[in-house]
Amino acid sequence: MSKFSTGLRTLTGGRGLSAYSMIIALVVIIIVFQILTGGLTLDPTNVINMVQQYSYILILAIGMVMLIIAGHIDLSVGSVAAFVGIVVAQSMAVWHWPSWAAMLLGLATGVVVGAWQGFWVAFVRVPAFIVTLAGMLIFRGANQVVGNSTASPTPDSYNWIGNGFLPDFGPDFGYSNPTLIIGLIVVIALIWNEFRGRRKREAMGATLQPMWVTVVKLIVLCGITVYATLLFGSGRVGTSFPVVGIIAGVLILIYSFITSNTIFGRHVYALGGNRPAAGLSGVNSRRVDFLLMVNMAVLAAVAGMVFVGNAQASGPFDGTGWELDAIAAVFVGGAAIFGGIGTVPGSIIGAFVMAFLANGMSLLGFDSSWVSIIRGLVLIAAVGFDVYNKTQGRPSLTGILFRRLQKTPPPVTEESLEAGPVGIDQASNDKVRLP
Repeated sequence: MSKFSTGLRTLTGGRGLSAYSMIIALVVIIIVFQILTGGLTLDPTNVINMVQQYSYILILAIGMVMLIIAGHIDLSVGSVAAFVGIVVAQSMAVWHWPSWAAMLLGLATGVVVGAWQGFWVAFVRVPAFIVTLAGMLIFRGANQVVGNSTASPTPDSYNWIGNGFLPDFGPDFGYSNPTLIIGLIVVIALIWNEFRGRRKREAMGATLQPMWVTVVKLIVLCGITVYATLLFGSGRVGTSFPVVGIIAGVLILIYSFITSNTIFGRHVYALGGNRPAAGLSGVNSRRVDFLLMVNMAVLAAVAGMVFVGNAQASGPFDGTGWELDAIAAVFVGGAAIFGGIGTVPGSIIGAFVMAFLANGMSLLGFDSSWVSIIRGLVLIAAVGFDVYNKTQGRPSLTGILFRRLQKTPPPVTEESLEAGPVGIDQASNDKVRLP
């Protein structure tokens, strides 16, 4: 093996570039469209607009990946988002509620919808596919009834969550100051987290990666962060990092922590890896299933509200096909078809892949029919490649990327399975003991 190959495997944690295939695919897609569109793909205005327009996919993918990991699926998210959107819009336009009260009403509506669907899934044991298929019909009809099949405009005080930007302040450096501050915070957090992880591994007596690997990783990650910061901060006057981007970013961080570092998150993986064994080991499957359905409906409500804010109105056709966008993002991001494997960050990568594909083809003037065809081909190719990797004993597409963020318990033997709940590690497919 050459020195280059050895160094590459060291840099990638011993797994080579194949473990980062979807990240590489995303970079290639961006570069290709950047060339074909004459630089429009990474134009600040286009990137800002793309974040605002496709933020609903990011938000929905967070909840969808958790459901798919647990072995479920939700076909109603588009209809639920549309229903919440029209309820929120009507509450302001007809009932004259203030924006903050309308937002709380939207979240409460999501909780009620999720509890309704969660009841059937968790306690009546109707498959989530059937429950959410019924929900797709019910809440699409409810959207038409509440809105009388017409659009309902929303005030500027509300639209800020969908098309607003962080307010600028301070001296003029040629960039948006709030965006520069966010970028600086992210860079500091990346450096702190990397060296904090090294100190923890050293204290545990674990083998440390060479310092040059850490330095190279930080240079790449911080370089990407700085570039994105300057990109978002150099948009037209009056723009900065979108508010909806802040909302999506906070949700990504919260749910990445929940799925990787909490008992609930590990129980989700355990149910998807082996539901009967998880139940026998003490995992309360009904509770987990119920909370997952409620969580998905609440995130659908958030997605619907930010979409309405961006569109400045709620319409009768909002949310059409959103469930397919979210499901595609999750599978492109490396989730397993039968559950047990997947990550929130991986699904976000999948969402960006689909978003850049759609945006790039739109900039090139592709007909919407061809956009659908190409996105479908990308989906089947990604899932097919993932299945092939598993048959070859290789890791899931992007699950390995964030393995270090996960506090995975040590593998257990068959003789000790009865000692506590057991799940499946999404990176290695090993059985692991749960708390």
